[in-house]
Amino acid sequence: MDIEKANAKATERMIEAHPVLVGLGKAKDVIPGMRDNLLMHAGPPITWERASGPMRGALTGALIFEGKAKDPAEAEALITSGEIELEPCHHHQSVGPMAGVTSPSMTVYIIENRKHGNFAYCNLNEGYGKVLRYGAYSEDVLKRLRWLDGVMGPVLADSVQAADGIDIKALLSEALHMGDEGHNRNKAGSILFLKALAPYIAKSAPNSDIASDILRAIGDNALAVLNPVMAACKAIADAGHGVEGSTIVTAMARNGTDFGIRVSGLGERWFTGPVGTPKGLYFPGFTAEDSSGDIGDSTITETAGIGGFAMAGAPAIVTFVSGTPKDAINTTMEMYEITYAEHKYFTMPPLDFRGTPTGIDVRKVVEKNITPRINTGIAHKDAGVGQVGAGLVRPPMSIFEEAVIAFAEQYGL
Repeated sequence: MDIEKANAKATERMIEAHPVLVGLGKAKDVIPGMRDNLLMHAGPPITWERASGPMRGALTGALIFEGKAKDPAEAEALITSGEIELEPCHHHQSVGPMAGVTSPSMTVYIIENRKHGNFAYCNLNEGYGKVLRYGAYSEDVLKRLRWLDGVMGPVLADSVQAADGIDIKALLSEALHMGDEGHNRNKAGSILFLKALAPYIAKSAPNSDIASDILRAIGDNALAVLNPVMAACKAIADAGHGVEGSTIVTAMARNGTDFGIRVSGLGERWFTGPVGTPKGLYFPGFTAEDSSGDIGDSTITETAGIGGFAMAGAPAIVTFVSGTPKDAINTTMEMYEITYAEHKYFTMPPLDFRGTPTGIDVRKVVEKNITPRINTGIAHKDAGVGQVGAGLVRPPMSIFEEAVIAFAEQYGL
C-alpha cells in the first residue's frame, strides 16, 4: 500500500473540486435522508443528555420554529421520547455553523461540485449575536428565522437561478486576496456575494421594499457568505473522502461536547474527544466564565485549507479573535507542518501568493505534536443567550492518535 500516493490523490481531489452555488430549497425537499421527525446538528453524534447549553437551545428553537413544541419542556419531551431524532449534518452531506441545527422546513443553500458531481448543503446565516445557531430561541430570533425562510429564501433561490449559479471557488480565491480567511473573516467574500446577487435580487423581489430589506440584510452581515462557503468546503472535503489508504482528514466538527474527525481511508468512523474552550475576545459584559465548549461544523473550512490555515492572508482577523498580525502569519506557517499539500487556487499575498496549507495528515499531526488551529465564534454556555465572543481553539491530540492506531490496525501496518 502506498500511503503517499493515496494522500496525493485525496488532496488533489480536494484542490481540484469546483463548488458552485446552484440553488436553494427546503431541507426536507433537497437534503438526502431529511425527514419530518429529524433535526440535524453540528459535530459528531450527540444525545440530548450530553448536549451543551447552546445545542439544547438551538434544538429547542428549531422545534418551536417548526410548530412541534410550544416551549423548552415540550421540546425536551419530544426529543427524549425518541419522537424527534437527532443526527449529524455530516451524515447528510451537510454542515451547520455553531449548533448547526437544521430542521425540515428551513431553507438551505445547495452546492454542486461540478468537478466530481457531489452535492453539499448548509442553512442560511442569521448574523451575529442572539441567534439560533448560538442557542437563542426567543420570539425575535424565531421572527428573524421566519423572515429568512419565508421572504429572503425564495428571492435568493430565484436570484441564484437567474444568475446561473455563483462560483464559490472563484469567490473564495478572490476574497483571500482581499483580506479574508474564509471562516471568521468573510467581509470581502460577503461583499462579492452581494455584488453577484444584487442585480438579480432587484429583479426577483416582489417589490422594492423587500429588495431593499434583503440587500440590507446581506450587506449588514459580514458573515453572509459563510454558510455557502461552508457547504462548498463540505463538497471539497467529501471529494477527498473514501480514498483507500489515505491518512488525510476529511471532516472536523464539534457539537459543544465532543470534537470529532473523519479520515479519508477510514470510512465513516468518527474519532472523538472532549472539546476545548476557545481563547479569544469577548463582547462587553461577558468573560471566559460564560463560554460554552467549542461547537460547530465551520471547521470544515480549515479541513479544506482555509479559515485558521489561511490566517496569514487575513491579519485583521486578530482584531476579532485576539492576537497580533505576526500571530496570524505564524499560525499559517505552523499548519504547513501538518498538511500534505499547498493549494493551487487558494493563495495568500503576504506569503508571496503561496498556496494555503491543505490536507491535514493525521500522521504528521501526531509526529510533529501539532494540532490544527481553528478560528471560531464563542457561544454562551447557557441555552437562550447567544454569541458572546470569538477566538481560537485546537482539537484534542487524542483523536489523531486514535486515528493513527486505527489506520495501522485496518491496514495491517
